[in-house]
Amino acid sequence: MCRILLAFLRGSQKVASRKTRRLLDKSKTFHVTCGVTICAFSVLHVAAHLVNVLNFSVNYTEEFLALNAANYRGEVGDLFIFIFFPGLTGVLMVLVLFLMCTASTYAIRLSNYDIFWYTHSLFFVFYVLLLVHVSGGVLKYQINLEEHPPGCFHPNTTLQEDIPAPGILEEPFPEYTPEPFPAEPEPFVQNNVRICTQEPKFQSHFPETWLWISGPLCLYCAERLYRYIRSYKPVTITSVISHPSNVLELRMRKENFKAKPGQYIILHCPRVSALESHPFTLTLVRNPFTLSYCILSNTKATFGVHLKIVGDWTERFQDLLLLHSNQDTEILPNFQQRNYPKLYIDGPFGSPSEESLNYEVSLCVAGGIGVTPFASILNTLLDDWQCYKLRRLYFIWVCREIQSFRWFADLLCMLHNKLWQENRPDYINIQLYLSQTDGIQKIIDEKYQVLNARLLIGRPRWKLLFDEIAKCNRQKTVGVFCCGPNEISKVLHKLSNSSNSYGTRFEYNKESFS
Repeated sequence: MCRILLAFLRGSQKVASRKTRRLLDKSKTFHVTCGVTICAFSVLHVAAHLVNVLNFSVNYTEEFLALNAANYRGEVGDLFIFIFFPGLTGVLMVLVLFLMCTASTYAIRLSNYDIFWYTHSLFFVFYVLLLVHVSGGVLKYQINLEEHPPGCFHPNTTLQEDIPAPGILEEPFPEYTPEPFPAEPEPFVQNNVRICTQEPKFQSHFPETWLWISGPLCLYCAERLYRYIRSYKPVTITSVISHPSNVLELRMRKENFKAKPGQYIILHCPRVSALESHPFTLTLVRNPFTLSYCILSNTKATFGVHLKIVGDWTERFQDLLLLHSNQDTEILPNFQQRNYPKLYIDGPFGSPSEESLNYEVSLCVAGGIGVTPFASILNTLLDDWQCYKLRRLYFIWVCREIQSFRWFADLLCMLHNKLWQENRPDYINIQLYLSQTDGIQKIIDEKYQVLNARLLIGRPRWKLLFDEIAKCNRQKTVGVFCCGPNEISKVLHKLSNSSNSYGTRFEYNKESFS
């Protein structure tokens, strides 16, 4: 999960293919797949070791003492496995892996994110145990295969054990030999009997685990160090705004902060939690000295995020920011900014929403607070839309409560009026869907008449919507972007992969924080 590396590959010209950049957005899925694979093979690994330990105990023999880990026949395997260092580290690794896997389930992450965060931080302990796991020398290999090949016949051992020797050895040796014996006797084969000249010798395997994990581990540590240095200085909080439906808007400033629309940052507040931090999409990226978003400078930039108050972390964070929790809007002046807690940010990092400006036609679908990735896109288009490739935007926003549309109602109205004044009313197609009809009378507001005309009751009819977009954009590639519930995401993904009679191609991109 090297976010800096992924952001660099996404934002640079190293990855010019749009399809390859979409694969980079699957980094979280790849991470989960690797975790499940490690768990599956760990079960097989432990099962194989348990069977091997049982064989050591039951099939104990004094013939190869160097290979047998048991001390005597019938020794209980599950007891002496803890005596050896590899067995102890193996048990600890299984315990750490069990805690990490169980705490990563959706139910635990939803109910108590702190448990997931703290247990996932045990990965460093897992790697340390993995490095020293093979240092006990339990696994060995034979070092004299030429002198003692597997299955060979050793005369001295055979005669000592009263085992009848092959008939070839009962024949008398000649009294003299025309040639001297070689300095190193070699095994020979006669009458299908292979004779060995030495006892088998075994040596412990040289630990090679570090060869496989040292590279990725050093890369991750280097990135974490760089991210710590970059986020060392706290940001300056300029304003805190409380919106309806338990949403908090936070605006900040930071020197040398560069961000693109659609990216996200990670917030860390030590007064809320010493180790816990959370990602939030940038809803505003603005430079006070540059009017165009197409030109990013190194001056002090203003940026903002919207937070949905849904958990312990956001609730504690809201209590620290707002002086009076019952106020709808709280914009504190500069002389009171010393009361704000110290806030650190890490980022920005890339996300699939960045690609929405690189399509000629884009479809952006948001569910509730999932509108945040597209808010910065709309703010960017409000400033200047002509410098981007995008020429038509379909914006679909589905909410349960009517008050949720007020989060960005002013932004949508300003963007609509700007495009009408510039004679481009077809540039953006806004459709707002209210899934629940309770309190529908409260939406009427004279300044939001533009949005009232585009408000629909119920859920979108996705099939008809895709057919209409395909019909209006024949033989074109439409970028589909979604940030919302999984039910909507699955439907959009399925429709994007289906064919149509207009030759329109839909490319699906799902928002997912790494």
